[in-house]
Amino acid sequence: MSGVMEGRMDGSSGRGRGARSGAPDGRPEGGREVRWSARRKEEVVLRLLRGEGLDALARETGQPAGRISVWREEFLAAGREGLKSRSRPEEDRRLVEAQRKVGELAMELDILRALNEEMDRRPRRPRR
Repeated sequence: MSGVMEGRMDGSSGRGRGARSGAPDGRPEGGREVRWSARRKEEVVLRLLRGEGLDALARETGQPAGRISVWREEFLAAGREGLKSRSRPEEDRRLVEAQRKVGELAMELDILRALNEEMDRRPRRPRR
């Protein structure tokens, strides 16, 4: 050992912060990469947007500064949805929107048909 104390900017050793992570940079002891959730990425991006330094955040999180910059750009372009690694393709989003619109129109049609039937049952008054 060199006698240099390993630690994080917040003074903690980084251990025990998450059950899945044993290393200060968020990787498990084996060294394989852990998938970051959109919420966790968002927290880092918001800290960056509030003025924390990119290099400091990169050191603290163990993520390359370039990756955090990409997260920032994705967040600014599409919010939390942009940070999801499995975000919906554009076609899926358009399909969901079309299905929602079809549902709305079907409900509107049902209402108008019911109103039309109600009008047909009422006796008509002669026009003057």
